[in-house]
Amino acid sequence: MQELADASEAPVPEVVDQIAVARLYGEPLFRMPQDLYIPPDALEIFLEAFEGPLDLLLYLIRRQNFNILDIPLASVTRQYLDYVDQIRRHNLELASEYLLMAAMLIEIKSRMLLPPKKSADGSEPEDPRAELVRRLVEYEQIKLGAARIDALPLLGRDFLRVQIHVEQSLQTHWPEVNSEDLRQAWREILQRAKLNQHHMISREQLSVREHMSIVLRRLQGRRFVEFHELFDVERGAPVLVVTFIAMLELAREQLLEVTQAEAFAPIYVRLAYSPS
Repeated sequence: MQELADASEAPVPEVVDQIAVARLYGEPLFRMPQDLYIPPDALEIFLEAFEGPLDLLLYLIRRQNFNILDIPLASVTRQYLDYVDQIRRHNLELASEYLLMAAMLIEIKSRMLLPPKKSADGSEPEDPRAELVRRLVEYEQIKLGAARIDALPLLGRDFLRVQIHVEQSLQTHWPEVNSEDLRQAWREILQRAKLNQHHMISREQLSVREHMSIVLRRLQGRRFVEFHELFDVERGAPVLVVTFIAMLELAREQLLEVTQAEAFAPIYVRLAYSPS
């Protein structure tokens, strides 16, 4: 009962049949304050912003679907001057370049009212609007091109560049030596052997196992040995063939490794690593 009594004693606004026009600190306002000062130009709104006289002129033409090749100068000039008169009252410096275009429109209109002068060669006189039309067409093409460029995705506005840090392994990975690389290296060894030919004919017993031992001894204690250093070119092609077979046999038995730092780099041979 006490709460109902308190609610009945709450103040009631004097105006209850009207809709509040605003709220000030949570309280409704049913009428505008009489001492509220609004500057004269505070409520002026510019619905269109133009980048220059050509932009305004092109807007007036396109808004009314006029043919740009046959501009009705009387109507366009009247609308153009109305807009220039508005901006001249607020920004005379900005209106100066628009006034120059207005003078050009009036000049073209006056030339159209005069009888056309015949040219010396008897051809048709040029339309006074031709130069203005050319400038409008060029400006519209540039404006459309700028709009297409602005529509393209832009770094920082439409997308961001993602950077990912990839940790590279410190272990060196040697490229594998294929059969073609060995064949090419073997061909070069043979070509060098042909430059050291002997005419003495002798019979020599060659052992693959013996040359396998020779190759292992040459690799002993050395980290890498170039492929061509394992061949004794002066002993002729038979020794080279047996040495190459011995090397292939050692590679098959995984007693040595053939490596290459990169494509077309020198081929190296080393003893195979065997963990203890």
